[in-house]
Amino acid sequence: MAKSTESLAEFYRHKFDKASESMNDHNGSFDVFRIEEIFQKKDSRPNCIRRDFYKIMLYQGENTFHYGNKSIPITGNTLLFFNPNVPYASDPPGGDDKGYFCIFRDEFFKINLRLRLNELPLFSSAAQPVFSLSDQEFLEAKTTFEKIITENNSLYNYRYELIRNYVSELIYNAMKLQPSKDVLKHSDACSRITKVFSDLLERQFPIESISQRFELRSPKAIAEKLCIHVNHLNRSIKKTTGRTTSSQITERLIGEAKGLLIHTDWNIAEISYVLGFEDQAHFNRFFKKNTSESPTSFRQV
Repeated sequence: MAKSTESLAEFYRHKFDKASESMNDHNGSFDVFRIEEIFQKKDSRPNCIRRDFYKIMLYQGENTFHYGNKSIPITGNTLLFFNPNVPYASDPPGGDDKGYFCIFRDEFFKINLRLRLNELPLFSSAAQPVFSLSDQEFLEAKTTFEKIITENNSLYNYRYELIRNYVSELIYNAMKLQPSKDVLKHSDACSRITKVFSDLLERQFPIESISQRFELRSPKAIAEKLCIHVNHLNRSIKKTTGRTTSSQITERLIGEAKGLLIHTDWNIAEISYVLGFEDQAHFNRFFKKNTSESPTSFRQV
């Protein structure tokens, strides 16, 4: 099987050819870098894989970032967020690209701050957390990153408490720039059902092992899990989103299928199985119906 997840230790070995000397200071839960100091221009294809850590990046320049099967071109001043559930990569940076990024594991915020990263809209699997910044917004984010670097290099006993606050500032300021619908309170029953449906669907992904299987792949199965009638579920989803329950399940299923075809060397039968299909023929028909090409031809592109 092709490697699908990069650990924090592997990140350090890849970037520096050695483990980080600072990882033992705080269990390897946090670090911060200036882009121009560690990135070198390389003639290589993007390696779009999952990592077992979160990343926040302030980028100044032109590039294309790849989130799963989506490619997002950026230019100018940009703030980006990455999470362990979505494979990502970027094209090789140009020589003039500048900026910062910090990396951290979930436990970094569980020490003193009860911040649940996986519940924030910026780090949801369905998010497209790429923000173009004005000059003033870029300056504010740059100042925050410089504070993080200063504290990370200091010997102050409470430096990581300060760093957690600075990283939280980046997160919450980004949520102000483009409020997500997930931040809003779900004031009625239909919205609450839609939110629970979305959470239940997303919790089944990513699929990282051939022993894992996507089970709740129909409106009826999800309705039974939520202990409501399937018609009530469908009406609620339609009222809140304007789309059918089935179309949203299909979209998420196709997205995961594309990711598995691109980022693993599992054969088509194995991918069919983990996605919950009875056999490969059913999966082939489903995939071609929704993408206009077969899984084999999609993988060969």
